[in-house]
Amino acid sequence: MKIIERYITRELLLPFIVVTIILIGLFVSFSVARFLTGAVSETLGTIAMFKLVGLKTIIALEVLVPIAFYVAVIYGLNRMNRDQEINVLRTAGYGDNRILGTVFVIALPIAILSGMLSVYARPWAYAESYIMDAQAEAELNTNRFQPGRFYGSEKSGRVIFIRGKDDSEKRMEGVFHYIRTAKGREIIISREGYQRSMTAEQWPHIELREGQIYRLGFDAVRDSTAHFVKMIYFNESDQAQNYRRKAASTRSLWDSEEPRETAELQWRLSRPAATILLALIAVSFTRTTPRKDKSDRTFLVAALIFAAYYNLSGLAKTWVEQGVVAAMPGVWWVYILLLLIVVLRLPELRLRSLLSAGKQ
Repeated sequence: MKIIERYITRELLLPFIVVTIILIGLFVSFSVARFLTGAVSETLGTIAMFKLVGLKTIIALEVLVPIAFYVAVIYGLNRMNRDQEINVLRTAGYGDNRILGTVFVIALPIAILSGMLSVYARPWAYAESYIMDAQAEAELNTNRFQPGRFYGSEKSGRVIFIRGKDDSEKRMEGVFHYIRTAKGREIIISREGYQRSMTAEQWPHIELREGQIYRLGFDAVRDSTAHFVKMIYFNESDQAQNYRRKAASTRSLWDSEEPRETAELQWRLSRPAATILLALIAVSFTRTTPRKDKSDRTFLVAALIFAAYYNLSGLAKTWVEQGVVAAMPGVWWVYILLLLIVVLRLPELRLRSLLSAGKQ
C-alpha cells in the first residue's frame, strides 16, 4: 500500500504547491498595487517597497498555507473520484478510513510548517515591517521630501518645507513645520534636523536642533514663543501598540495575561489545528457518484464553510482582545466547532462507502 499512499500524496501536494503559488502571486500583486496607490514607493524607494511586500507575504503565509491545502485536498480527491480512482481504491480494500489517515499524515508536516510560520516567521516579519511602515508613515522623513518644495496634508493639517538635505547623513536643513490643531496653530522652525535610526521598540523620530516654536491660539492672549537647542519630534500612530504586540516573541506573549496579547498568542498556536481540521473537513467532500453538478455544489459548500470559519476565527480573536470571551475558551471554541463538523461529516462518508461497496 506504500505505492497508493505515495500516489495520493503526489495528487495532493502538486495542487497544493500550484494553489500556494497562485495565492502568493495574487497577494503580491494586490500589495504592490496598494503600495503604489499609496505612494509608498516614492517614500521608501522601489527596492524597499518590494522588501516590504515580501515581509507582508511572509505574514500572510500562515493563512495562505491552510487555505491552499484545504483547496488541494478537495480538488485532488474529487479529481480522483471523478476518474473512478476512489472507487478502485475502495474495491482494493483501501477504504475511506485509510484515505483519511493518509491525508492526516500529509497534513501533519504542512500543519507544522504553518505553525512555524506563525510562531517564528510572523513576529520577525512584523518587527521588520513595523520599522518600514513607520518610516513610510512618518511626517518628518528625509526620504519623503525634496528641498525647496512645500508638502501638505489635509488629513493631518500639516505643511512641511525644507531648504536642503543630505541623504547620506539623513540630515535636513532649514526645516519649517506648520501644524493645525483644534486649539490653534503651531509653527516649528529649525536650523537642521536629523532622521534617527529606528528599531522595533521605538517609532521613528526626528531630532531638531536650534529653532523656535510659535504657538498661535485663537485667543491672542494664548500666543507663545519658545526657543530650543534640541527637540525630539516623536510621531507615533495609533497602530504602534498593535504592531508591537504582533512583533512580540511568542515567549513574551506566553508570560502575559493581557487580553490582547493572549488573543495574539492563541491565534499563533491555532494555525496547525486549523490546517489539520480544514484538511479533514475537505476529505468529507469526496463523492461516491461523480457528477459535474455535484462537484460544483461541493466547491460551493466548501467555500461557504471556509468563509464561515475565517470570519468566526477573526471574530473570536476580537472577542478575546476586547475581554468579551475569557482566555479559556478563548479562540478555541471555533476549532471545537470545526472538530464537530469533522465528526458529523465523516460518518456520512463511511456510510457512502458502505453503500457503494454494496452496489458493487
